[in-house]
Formats: sequence, C-alpha cells, structure tokens
Amino acid sequence: MTGGRRRLAAVAGGVALLALAAGCGGSEGRYAGVSSTVPTRAPGRPAEGAEAARGFHSVRDYRATPVPVRVEIPRIGVASSLDRLGRASDGTVQEPTRWAVAGWYAPGTRPGDPGSAVILGHVDSKRGPAVFFRLRELRRGDMVAIGRADGSSVRFVVQRIEQYPKDRFPTDEVYYPTLTPALRLVTCGGEFDATAGRYRSNVIAFATMQR
Repeated sequence: MTGGRRRLAAVAGGVALLALAAGCGGSEGRYAGVSSTVPTRAPGRPAEGAEAARGFHSVRDYRATPVPVRVEIPRIGVASSLDRLGRASDGTVQEPTRWAVAGWYAPGTRPGDPGSAVILGHVDSKRGPAVFFRLRELRRGDMVAIGRADGSSVRFVVQRIEQYPKDRFPTDEVYYPTLTPALRLVTCGGEFDATAGRYRSNVIAFATMQR
C-alpha cells in the first residue's frame, strides 16, 4: 500500500461479518462451570433474575488470553511491534498508521484463542519497502511467532498464501470465526493502479497455531 489513500480491505457487506467475528472468536464464547447451590426464597414466590443468580459462582478461575504486542516472521525478516487497530469511520478496518509497524485488529480474536486473529501491514511507502513487503514470499510450513503482553508467545504455521482482487476480498475466510486458533496476515499486492493511487489486490497468509 502506498500513500494515505490506500486501504487494506474495504469489502462491501464486510461490516456485518466483522461484527460477527468480533463477537464469536474470542474468550466470550467459553462457558464457566457453576455450583449447584440454589438461593433460598419465600415459598410460592418465583426467584427474580438477580436473586436466582446470587448463589452461583464459578468453580474455576479464568484468565483471559494476553493481548499480542509483537510479530516475528524469520523467513522474511519481520520483527515488529503491534499497534492496536479498530474500525475507521466508514466501518472498514483501520490501516496501520506506521509503515514499518504492523497492526492487530483488536475487536477480533486474540492470537491463541479459537477464531481468526488478523494482523495487517503495509507493503511499501513512498520511501521504500514497508513491514509486509515480503509477505508474498512466505511458503507452507513457515513460522510466525506472536509475542504477548505477559511475556508468553504463541507460534503459527503458514498453510498457504493467496492473492485476491480487492473487489473479491475473502471476508469469510479472513474474519469469520473458526473452532481452532488461526492467524491471517494481510497486506496489499498485485498491480499498482496509479490513477486510484492503490494496489488492486490483497496478499493474505493463512496460518494455524502450532501444537
């Protein structure tokens, strides 16, 4: 992507799917066990919602998956911190604001949770190559390491690299929730449209978590 006008992926109809992915991909989808203790109530009177729930408690502790703060891809020489990305005013995913730094789509899945975690980066700038300039060089079996805020890390293995025209961006495959932890790395690619000031395609790396 070159210039401030270049968008990573603006897809018609994508907003609803992004909302779905954000709601189903992460930790909110897990159930916690509860005790069998039942609160007492006056005979003949049904328990109200707050009263009925007051006697229940989780039988196990729950720790949310730490947020990602760094991405490293040895095969293509990437070692970048991660900015948090949200949505732009038009409902599309925000672009990273720095050419040399990738960004994680924070309303979506955290890497390591079931679902598709999405990391975006520019391919180039007016000054030269950007953080994901060599993304298209990745091959099946290449490793992607994600460092997290608590000092832990999680590794993903690239399964495939694909290029799609921007008007046929695979929203379902990139953002739709999955049952297992997955990672999507997205940048621009293909031919550059000098009139529009942007690339005509997106390059996407699809990866799954290493067990």
